[in-house]
Amino acid sequence: MLLIAGFAAWHFGKPLVPLLRAQQSVASLEAADILIGELAPSLEFGERLASAGLQRTKMPSAYDADYYAISYPGGDLPLTPEGKWRGKAEDLIIRSYRNLGIDLQELVHEDMAKNFSVYPQLWKRREPDRNIDHRMVQNLQRYFKHQGAELKVTRETGDYKPGDVVVWMLASGDLHCGLVVPGPGERRGEAWVVHDLGSGPKWENVLTDYQIYGHYRFTGAKHDAVESAEN
Repeated sequence: MLLIAGFAAWHFGKPLVPLLRAQQSVASLEAADILIGELAPSLEFGERLASAGLQRTKMPSAYDADYYAISYPGGDLPLTPEGKWRGKAEDLIIRSYRNLGIDLQELVHEDMAKNFSVYPQLWKRREPDRNIDHRMVQNLQRYFKHQGAELKVTRETGDYKPGDVVVWMLASGDLHCGLVVPGPGERRGEAWVVHDLGSGPKWENVLTDYQIYGHYRFTGAKHDAVESAEN
């Protein structure tokens, strides 16, 4: 009898582990509304950017990494027939910056037009493509580095501030990116992230769950990109 009871406790208790982990890692829309309201009027650029990123978590979205011909500047992917935003992780970053008047489509394109040879040559292109270049995390990394926005990569969460852009290397070998935002409620002092890993923008406590590959604090173009021989 004790054996059966012990098995039942193990069987039914086991799923509680990931359930509790999820409860600790994902915040509610109500908490997002509260934090957005607190961050939006901040004098700190990073906090306003974090607020813009949190707003994306409230918008219906559909993952879409396809190529689209879009307008320039200020171009964006077409909505789905249901009215959802299309996009991937990079689009979350782009839209959040646009909310603050910074158009990464234009900035990246202008920099690549001047310095195309030092950008990653991963897609067999012979010239910049303003439809897609800003939607590739490798190009965003290079642009941020040209602007002096690259910071040291550590696993100390205290080194990451609201509005920082983080790039991860996933177990698959793919790169992924997101925005650092505060945690909810009493956990506001923690470094959480807003990112889109394929199921729409999420606000989660997963900053160090993946291998951190890049760390950037970009607050707007300060100068022309410095030409570099790096690849």
